Amino acid sequence: MIDPGNSTTSTGTTQNTVRPTVPLTVGVEEEFLLVDARTLRVVPAAPLVLATAAGLPGEMHPEATRYQVEISTPVADSASSLRAELAALRRTLGRAARAHGCRLLAAPSPVVAVDGPLHLTDDEPRQREQHRRFGALTDTLVSCGRHVHIGTLDVDTAVAVSNRIRPWLPTLIALAANSPFWGGRDTGHCSWRAMAWSGWPSAGPPPHFTSTAHFRRSVQTLLGSGAALDTKMVYWDLRPSGHWPTLEFRAPDMSPGVDSAVLQAELARALVATALREIAEQRPEPAVRDDVLRLARWRAAHDGLEGFGLDPYTGTELPAADLAEALLDLVAPELAAAGDLDHAAKTLAGLLRDGSGAHRQRTAYARRQDLTDVLRHLVDETEDF
Repeated sequence: MIDPGNSTTSTGTTQNTVRPTVPLTVGVEEEFLLVDARTLRVVPAAPLVLATAAGLPGEMHPEATRYQVEISTPVADSASSLRAELAALRRTLGRAARAHGCRLLAAPSPVVAVDGPLHLTDDEPRQREQHRRFGALTDTLVSCGRHVHIGTLDVDTAVAVSNRIRPWLPTLIALAANSPFWGGRDTGHCSWRAMAWSGWPSAGPPPHFTSTAHFRRSVQTLLGSGAALDTKMVYWDLRPSGHWPTLEFRAPDMSPGVDSAVLQAELARALVATALREIAEQRPEPAVRDDVLRLARWRAAHDGLEGFGLDPYTGTELPAADLAEALLDLVAPELAAAGDLDHAAKTLAGLLRDGSGAHRQRTAYARRQDLTDVLRHLVDETEDF
């Protein structure tokens, strides 16, 4: 079973001056697809919807394609205020979408194939250059994730914390797995978004960094090799933000429930707090092999919460539910200190009881073997908060 405290120290210790900052804050970015209210097919209506939402309270932004919109919460210091902000932003954006005959879809993929050519955000030269350089990889831009920012952290601290958190990224992927259907078929994975996104040369698990200088060199290598146009294209599952004093969790799928979003934020903040405590106590950094971490990531994307995963420290196969509960146990002291333990435990218990988003999608499909039922299910769950 997982016992990182007894693992040997990783090769190369991060040579940084870590300055933990408390209390930790949290912010969330959520990406949504826009679907026609009648057909439930994605529609390139983002400019219209965002124009209607302009001037209303909250941060709403375009995404890489015209099928998508994004909300960004203000910085929050509590899970309850974060939940209230997410719900308010979803209501505001949902009203703007309905004004144009659309509904919001909190899903990583359109489920069915996108009709016609890809509608990139035309007023963004960057998107056109991405398409020119990366070709068919840009088809995966029609996918939605949930990004959680934990701050305030300087880059030295963010790099050191990233090294300690990366073993738990597969478990976060399993908890949020919500993309079994892609292009009109069952992919055989619970998070196909995680697999499709892995095609980008700058994506996947973050490296283990021996220092902040090593982190900066890795980013420059991505840029210099042509694997990334700019720092926004550093698509690692976890990264020090290039724009904010935060550590950004990028691994999880977008999933409908507001409480599942809050759970991801609670776990992310508690993981950062746990890592900061371990650094302050000068605890050795547990060894995690890159090949095992990559396999654990694939297994999480394949099995989701209902199957098996890999212990990232040993490579041993374990029920994914056991890994999720081990994560909760690990960060329980920090969750309790923040007042988040009851909500996190209750939400996780609900996921283990009712199934992941991927499981619920497949259950909806099984009734009539009709993907329209999956889309209806997702729209209903998106608006149920």
